Amino acid sequence: QVLSLPIVVIVHGNQDNNAKATVLWDNAFSEIDRVPFVVAERVPWEKMCDTLNLKFMAEVQTTKGLLKEHYFFLAQKIFNDHSASPEDFQSRSVSWAQFNKEILPGRGFTFWQWFDGVLDLTKRCLKSYWSDRLIVGFISKQYVCKLLSTEPDGTFLLRFSDSEIGGVTIAHVIRGKDGSSQVENIQPFSAKDLSIRSLGDRIRDLGQLRNLYPNTPKDQAFGSHYNKEQTGKD
Repeated sequence: QVLSLPIVVIVHGNQDNNAKATVLWDNAFSEIDRVPFVVAERVPWEKMCDTLNLKFMAEVQTTKGLLKEHYFFLAQKIFNDHSASPEDFQSRSVSWAQFNKEILPGRGFTFWQWFDGVLDLTKRCLKSYWSDRLIVGFISKQYVCKLLSTEPDGTFLLRFSDSEIGGVTIAHVIRGKDGSSQVENIQPFSAKDLSIRSLGDRIRDLGQLRNLYPNTPKDQAFGSHYNKEQTGKD
């Protein structure tokens, strides 16, 4: 007899996400010569970061992995702690429950369900944008407001939605006549939305978007992602 790679038997497609979480955790954190089914209940956050990065790059098939600031955002999310520094998180460990049992505060899904949705969306619709580093992605709404509040009217960036699984949203600056700035978030686009009209073309359509943060004109940043428009009667 020989030990196989971990498998999970499911009876419905809606269990697929949880099955993937079990297999990922088992593959990443079990010892080579362990007793079958025995796997750590808690793992160092740094090991989790490596696992999420490898999974992201393999699934999306990109050479552009997650950055330090992405890990910081993910740590804030999984630990529900917005006061700790990046260094504080390095010494912490994360549990299976935090990864895929506990529902995120104010949401209806777990950390893994949210992350897997981002993976799926990026793989299906955003691979080239991510690989060109046009998507910040893993960044909080609050931090986006802080970044954009001093920027000129029409500055924008792209982030993954916190409230929806598998959504990407555009945050942009609007300046009032009195000079005060406001950061607005456009309703998130799902994979279905982006299969109808691509992200690049949607950005071209929106006249209020001018410069990709910090200061790249949108046509320069996204021009290679525009589709040639049909002309005439079409």
